[in-house]
Amino acid sequence: MLKIKSYVKAESLQQAYELNQKKTAVILGGMVWLKMGNRRVSTAIDLSGLDLCGIQEDPEEFVIGCMTPLHDLEVHPGLLHYTGGAIKECFRHIVGVQFRNCATVGGSIWGRYGFSDVLTLFLAMDTWVELYKGGRIPLSEFVSMEKDRDILLRLIIRKKKTKICYLSQRNTKTDFPVLTCCASKAGEDVRTVIGARPGKAMVLQDPEGILKGLCAMDPEKRKDAIHSYSAWIAQNVPVESNMRGSKEYRTHLVQVLTRRAWTDIGGTVNENGFLA
Repeated sequence: MLKIKSYVKAESLQQAYELNQKKTAVILGGMVWLKMGNRRVSTAIDLSGLDLCGIQEDPEEFVIGCMTPLHDLEVHPGLLHYTGGAIKECFRHIVGVQFRNCATVGGSIWGRYGFSDVLTLFLAMDTWVELYKGGRIPLSEFVSMEKDRDILLRLIIRKKKTKICYLSQRNTKTDFPVLTCCASKAGEDVRTVIGARPGKAMVLQDPEGILKGLCAMDPEKRKDAIHSYSAWIAQNVPVESNMRGSKEYRTHLVQVLTRRAWTDIGGTVNENGFLA
């Protein structure tokens, strides 16, 4: 059971930061995961009055406040267009709309959860986090950092002409994923993100250049390249067993989902500069 001794609705980020320096204090997100734990919290810190909810878009980037509910991202026209619908495919499996109206993007990212669909998707893009004291750092760097007492304020997605495909495997609908996979291609920048290994998501690129010139290849050569790359990914992603799947099954899924994702991406460039 979660027990909270005192609740504070922060009036400033500095106040929230100072309160959060106690190890028994906690920043409140959407409370959908925190409330399931068994812990005692000395001070629960609410950021909802600090204008950290919402999505701003300009020609260069998306800026997403940490208190923004997942469902707001799921239905945002700009994000839907930019990701080619991948953000909807990612979020639609997370329990239900009521849940996603509560769960916040900040809570999802800050937790660096091994089962996180959200983390897998955002790592596939040029995503940065903005911390109150730490400033802006790449999300790929942030996920490797030890948790501290800083505050995650915003996510920043830097726009690039890209194509993204998100896939996951679940034993039942709305359950935690057995494995997640997100592939993205921006020019020759190739990223494949594998999550729910069951460890937190990791990013792999294409150091051997297997997919170089993918869209210009003839269909048979493209198919062979994707098969070779998928096999390479499966050899280089560490996976383990848990109650949802064995190590061997996950290794098989890594190769299958990677192949499917890159088969979806492997197309031609349309008139807008996006991969078809």
